[in-house]
Amino acid sequence: MNVVKQTRDWYPFIGPFDPCPPIYVKTYYVPPNQYIPFQPMGLQQFSLQDALRFGTLWPALFSPYESKCGKGAGNE
Repeated sequence: MNVVKQTRDWYPFIGPFDPCPPIYVKTYYVPPNQYIPFQPMGLQQFSLQDALRFGTLWPALFSPYESKCGKGAGNE
């Protein structure tokens, strides 16, 4: 299966009269289900424990979430 980068970069327009400090590069996630139009036969599956931990039965549809906020008050 072809591995596709799930994060994409977007370079928004920055106007000369914008009131806020500019953010030059914004990133967003593309869900992996956008690359699998149908469920192929014999698709690899996680074990039951791993499927419950990762939130999906199929490794091809797993997309790890990486927080950009850093450590919050509850994570210390």
